[in-house]
Amino acid sequence: MTPFALYCKSYSTDLRRVVRLARSVQQFNKEHLPFYISVQRSEMAVFNEHLQGLEVTLLADEDILGASPRIDTKQVQNMPGAVSQQVVKAEFWRLGYSTAYLCLDSDAIFIRPFGLDDFLAPDGTPYTMMDEAHDLLEDALLGKRDRIITAFNQEADLVQQLFQRVGRRYSFGPFPLVWHQAVWESLDTHFLQPRGLSLADAIIQAPIESRWYGEALLAYKAVALLPCQALFKVYHYAWQYDQDRRSGMHTDQLLKLYCGVIYQSAWERDMDWPTEGGGLLSRTGRRIRRRLKRI
Repeated sequence: MTPFALYCKSYSTDLRRVVRLARSVQQFNKEHLPFYISVQRSEMAVFNEHLQGLEVTLLADEDILGASPRIDTKQVQNMPGAVSQQVVKAEFWRLGYSTAYLCLDSDAIFIRPFGLDDFLAPDGTPYTMMDEAHDLLEDALLGKRDRIITAFNQEADLVQQLFQRVGRRYSFGPFPLVWHQAVWESLDTHFLQPRGLSLADAIIQAPIESRWYGEALLAYKAVALLPCQALFKVYHYAWQYDQDRRSGMHTDQLLKLYCGVIYQSAWERDMDWPTEGGGLLSRTGRRIRRRLKRI
C-alpha cells in the first residue's frame, strides 16, 4: 500500500474531460503518484482506448463495490448516477491501494506541478478541506441567489443532526478532497455498523459524501484535523467564471494559490462525449453565449 494516490470516478459522458485531466496529471505529477480511474465495467473498453499512453490504472466500479462487505451492488446501480457515484468514491479505500487519496472529479485540471506535500503533512496526516464556505455564500449574497444559501444550510443541518453535533455549519469541500481510509473506517465502525447500515444506506439518507467524511472526522478523530482551504479553484457556477475573467484573474494568478481548476461540467457541455449534451434550445443558448464570450 502506498501512502497516497489520485482517484477519479468517471462516466463515458465525461470521457473528454477525464482525458484532459489525465493529460494534466501526466504533465504536472512530479512525484509520479499513482492515478486510478474507475468506470462501470461496460465502459472500460472505450476508456482504455482513449487513455492509451497515459499513466493511468483503470478499475471497474463493480470491483470497488464488491470489496465492501455490506454493499448491495444492485442497490447502488439502481440509484441515480449523481448519488451512486458518491458511494463508489467513498468506498475506493477498501481496495487497499493507498492510505489516503485525492478524490477528483472528471472536470478537474491540474495547472502546476504537485506532490505529496500539497496533500499530506510531513507525518502523513491529510490536509482536510474545511471552512464555512464564506466565499461561495458571499457571491450568492451579491448575486441575490438565496437558494444557494438555503441549500447550504439545509445540507449542513441534515448531517450535523445525524451526528448530534451542535455548532457552526462547516463545508468540507469543494472537490477535489483528500480522504484517509481511517476516517471512512471509523464511520463504518462507529456509526454505520451499530445501526445496521451500509454506506449506500447512509448516502440515500443524506447524499453528501463530503459531509459524511467531515462529520465522521470531527466525531471520531481517526486522524488529526489539519484544516486547509480549497486545493483547486472551483467555478461552481458560470457567472463566477465570467466574473473572474472580466476582473483579469487567469491561470497565471490562480496557480499561486491552487493546484488546479474545476470548470463544472453542467455548463461546459461542449466537452460531453460523444456529442454536446442538452436539448436544442439549451445547446443554441450556450453557443450564443460563447460567441458573446460569456459562458
